[in-house]
Amino acid sequence: MSERIGFVGIGIMGAPMVRRLMARGRQVSVWNLEPERYAEVPGAAVLDSPAAVRANSDIVIFCVLNADAVEQCCFGPLGLVQAQAGADLLIDCSTVNPDDTLKLAERLKQQTGMSWVDAPISGGPAAAAEGQLTIMAGGDEEHVARAGAVLGDLAANFTHIGALGAGQTAKIINQAIVGVGYVLMGETLALAEAAGIDAARLPAALAGGMADSTVLKRIYPQQQARDYEPPRGYARQLDKDLKNVLAFVKAHGLDLPLVSEAAERYHDFAGDNPMLDSAAVARLYEKPKS
Repeated sequence: MSERIGFVGIGIMGAPMVRRLMARGRQVSVWNLEPERYAEVPGAAVLDSPAAVRANSDIVIFCVLNADAVEQCCFGPLGLVQAQAGADLLIDCSTVNPDDTLKLAERLKQQTGMSWVDAPISGGPAAAAEGQLTIMAGGDEEHVARAGAVLGDLAANFTHIGALGAGQTAKIINQAIVGVGYVLMGETLALAEAAGIDAARLPAALAGGMADSTVLKRIYPQQQARDYEPPRGYARQLDKDLKNVLAFVKAHGLDLPLVSEAAERYHDFAGDNPMLDSAAVARLYEKPKS
């Protein structure tokens, strides 16, 4: 518990992660672009820049929107590189393209000497609050082991899956499955309701069978109840992730029509509804009220 933790990005996922770390007895300093989010992490030490977070920490964790945000928090006017000393390890829990991770990590190493572990997360805010996240990590074994000593407070499943960038590659695959699943659950709900069965009982009826899954247990009931407020995650985020999936698929010369169609359907929804709950994609399949 001796390592001081700095945390950059107090969003839907970042806030419960910070609260969980503090509940586990860790000293946490934070910075967020929108200061109103600090109310979500009472007891954290609020600092005025990512640079100040680095200067007052041994390890810095990022959980920000995208690669541009990661780059700005590393190299911008307030970024980590502006600190003369401090944390020597960055754990990036954001979802970023693996190629961007490699480029940013090398640049940060050259300018500050900091090492990098890519450790994207999955599971949602409730899992973050309960220490039940799934975290897939990439990086050198020594650095991942050090990161794991901290992230173990947040994760029920922490896996070192390979070299730097491998965590982000696993997250791309994860998001392909998730994106298809969200759209599939919307279509499943439409089918169940059109057929006239008790749609609310479907997850229990299918439990233990081949169709059983986390998205059936968690996302389908949310869609069936039209329970989208407050958002557990924003549609713009999953839409961004699915764009990364399609770029990754293209870069590897693959033709994945199911993933591609789901990504396009999700974009149809998120383009007009970026701040709605990511599960609200089921609205694409609702019949207009007469």
